[in-house]
Amino acid sequence: MGAEDPPGTTDRRLRDGAPADEWLQDGPSADRQLWDGPSADEWLREGTVPADRSAPWAAGPAPDERLLWGEPVSGDQLAAAERAYDRCGPSERLLWERLSVFEGTFGPDAVREVCASWALPPTAVLGVLDRLLPLALLRVDDLFAGEDDVPRYWMPHPARAVGARRLTGRGDRPDLVLRHRRWCVKLARTAADRWQSGRQLDARDLALRELPDLAAAMDPTTASPPRGDEADAAVEIAVSLWFLWVVCGRAAEGRTRLRHALALLGGEPSARALWLAAFLELESGRPEEADPLLVRAWAAAVRDGDGGALGLLAHLRGSTALYQGRTRAAADEYREALALTEEYPEFGPTRHACWAGLALALCRTDPEAAQEALDLADLDRESRWGRAGRDMNAEAWSAMARAELAAWDGDAERAAEHARWALREHLRLGSAAGAAGAAELLAQIRLSAGRRDEAAHLLGAVDLLRTSVFDSSYRPAEFCVVTRDRSERALRTLLDGPELRYAYEEGARRGLFALAGET
Repeated sequence: MGAEDPPGTTDRRLRDGAPADEWLQDGPSADRQLWDGPSADEWLREGTVPADRSAPWAAGPAPDERLLWGEPVSGDQLAAAERAYDRCGPSERLLWERLSVFEGTFGPDAVREVCASWALPPTAVLGVLDRLLPLALLRVDDLFAGEDDVPRYWMPHPARAVGARRLTGRGDRPDLVLRHRRWCVKLARTAADRWQSGRQLDARDLALRELPDLAAAMDPTTASPPRGDEADAAVEIAVSLWFLWVVCGRAAEGRTRLRHALALLGGEPSARALWLAAFLELESGRPEEADPLLVRAWAAAVRDGDGGALGLLAHLRGSTALYQGRTRAAADEYREALALTEEYPEFGPTRHACWAGLALALCRTDPEAAQEALDLADLDRESRWGRAGRDMNAEAWSAMARAELAAWDGDAERAAEHARWALREHLRLGSAAGAAGAAELLAQIRLSAGRRDEAAHLLGAVDLLRTSVFDSSYRPAEFCVVTRDRSERALRTLLDGPELRYAYEEGARRGLFALAGET
């Protein structure tokens, strides 16, 4: 740790300083207003960059421009930020430096947790934050629905660069990085708890908003040597965010981050870390890569006495078997998962997810057993509704099984309603694999009702989605492949080559979100 201000300096008042938008100006004089367009704050609220590139920080590359955190920053912007820093009192400077450790936006709780110390007591740090706001920070509105109305802040890159350089020079960076990582562990646990308690959209929104900081914390190489000491925290964050990677369509990112953290881990990974690694291989279309990880995960669960992990592994073995088209084996594994999964699991897929997997495994070979699984899932869910809330992901997969059963009964309209609802829920969560499977099922149902153009549009949109999200080696689950092959064979008999190609292109142009609202 470097030297800090002595106690009592937090009460010093901020000297006359320049507002934050002064050092966002790219001009030769701090006293001259160079641009009268929208403020940076307005851009942040709108989430867009104005078309007027005459704004100094939106202009083309300048001779003295450099990239900081992936964004161009000019020398004049840095100089203006330095001038604002020089006008600050000791407490404001210390907080400025410490806030530079945040990658994204942050709120008062994060400031207290990461930045407070004996020189910046928790009771005084928010007062210093208020005085620093006009000089180095921008207020942002990134609260999601239902969240407490608290102020949120962001430090622009010029100010962050000034603070980061001073923080390193003071010798405080290693300690602040560790504090920041501990805060991110807490954030990841909070998001995971919200997911398990049925607040799944809140969990996803929290994880996505905090992802810049969480991503930095998942990289053990940002810690001072020995870096392996911080790999445990990095792995814990990645594992806590399992739902973001597996359910919300970010499998490739999760796989990369988890593999990086595991590579730097000193000891043996936990069963849950290996379970997630295997699940991400499956979600990436590589079930053969998941098998050895499943074996290691089972051995780790037995070694650590982690009984909860055994239910996770049974569910994943069922998902792997279903992916490969081994429906009987999948049904057996899902039944074992139900026997091993607690009523209120504190981590991983719920009992409802196990019932949904069982119904999907049976819906094409034993419809009566599949319907029984769905009925038992409803009873199981209703008995714990008040405590656990909804499992939106499991409900979406259950709706696909219901669509299959309705189609089996010849009720095309009811089947289409279930498939359309599943498609919308998967899109809402961000699940590319789920949305693609639901759209292909809906296309098959529409085709059976004689609506060939709608079916072709859906398949074209699915093609665009898959090529956008997955690499060229990705192969969908056998469940989806069978559905797709049936539809394509029927479409080729109804439309000639140019007509079918045009219909696919039209569907890709419109996209699944638009088609889900129309069908």
